[in-house]
Amino acid sequence: MKVLIVGSGGREHAIAVSMHKSKRVSKLFCVPGNAGIAQIAECEPSIGVMEFDKIVAYAKEKQIDLVFVAPDDPLVGGLVDVLEAAGFRVFGPRANAAILEGSKAFSKDLMKKYHIPTAAYETFDDPQEALAYLETATMPIVLKADGLALGKGVLICNTLEEAKAGVREIMLDKHFGSAGNRMVIEEFMTGREVSVLAWVDGKTIKPMTSAQDHKRAKDGDQGLNTGGMGNFSPSPFYTKEVQEFCEKYIYQPTVDAMRAEGREFKGVIFFGLMLTPNGPRVLEYNARFGDPETQVVLCRMKNDILDVVDACIDGTLDQVDLEFEDNAAVCVVLASDGYPVAYEKGFEITGLENFEGREDYYCFHAGSKFDANGKIVTNGGRVLGVTAKGATLKEARAKAYEATKWVNFANKYMRTDIGKAIDEA
Repeated sequence: MKVLIVGSGGREHAIAVSMHKSKRVSKLFCVPGNAGIAQIAECEPSIGVMEFDKIVAYAKEKQIDLVFVAPDDPLVGGLVDVLEAAGFRVFGPRANAAILEGSKAFSKDLMKKYHIPTAAYETFDDPQEALAYLETATMPIVLKADGLALGKGVLICNTLEEAKAGVREIMLDKHFGSAGNRMVIEEFMTGREVSVLAWVDGKTIKPMTSAQDHKRAKDGDQGLNTGGMGNFSPSPFYTKEVQEFCEKYIYQPTVDAMRAEGREFKGVIFFGLMLTPNGPRVLEYNARFGDPETQVVLCRMKNDILDVVDACIDGTLDQVDLEFEDNAAVCVVLASDGYPVAYEKGFEITGLENFEGREDYYCFHAGSKFDANGKIVTNGGRVLGVTAKGATLKEARAKAYEATKWVNFANKYMRTDIGKAIDEA
């Protein structure tokens, strides 16, 4: 099969690597792609993920058999619907199902209606009403822009003053653009955060191995929220008891709720969970693979990715025996210093060849491109996801940090404590 992947980050590179391994894939394509994906796929950097007409035309020109839509914006925007209407076989939720991520208010209302455990909340369209509500609220409190905000539209406020400033930032100053036209204010939950990605075919759900993200920019979970500075899989805090609770009260009920609402979900649901003293609660849903969760999860999956994708599209996921290696993986993100605020790009990346032919080591490109001279240079805040597998989490972590020394660029920055929670498990 000829497979086209839509997207340009580390997640898409990890998906491409898995697709490249499939015996059923004859050729890989990617729009717009990046310099890493270009090593194994034909990329078309001139086409953006929201240029639906160009994507359809490209898919027709290349006679694509399957399109895998990976990022949130085109999913929520309806790219799957557009491609299906043009006659293509597509992996990913349609727009009416991708709203699970596209609107925080929708997902919170869904959980309330179907008794899926989550934090108490209120939704606001009027900033003055939100400010008035805060006067009676308990601190700390969480403010969430309703729409898509590149994973950054969440503010944790410790004081009333911080919370009021947050309302102004989201709803009045529109720091996250139109995503802040509506806002969810929810109770602050405490506990361990765990991410679980799951394959879904509309009725059956098959959770993948667990992972744990590090969102803050600096060591010790300090600094601003980012798209993710590193990840490890599996999470030692995601016990068998937690898994059984989530399967019964969160995972299957979410899929059933979406079907009951006439929004059949086919694709991947990302469950952001908080393991509170009162049991697991849903922090957020994403309607696609997470980044950098994908980097530590897919490299441990034994199944041919195309077999699982086909089963999700065809509604036969119940016939798939999903298997993962009995090991661990750790991803350390190499970022541009200054991310997520201001940073320079265009610096040459050296040492990438050190990963060639090595078992258990991966260097997933998130923000890279070729310059005019054909050199690979930095092209984003998060540049590379250096990932390693090991028999244990500690071994995988040691290997990943060792591998971060193999590759360099001028303003390279990383957290030095990814997976430190492993020591506390």
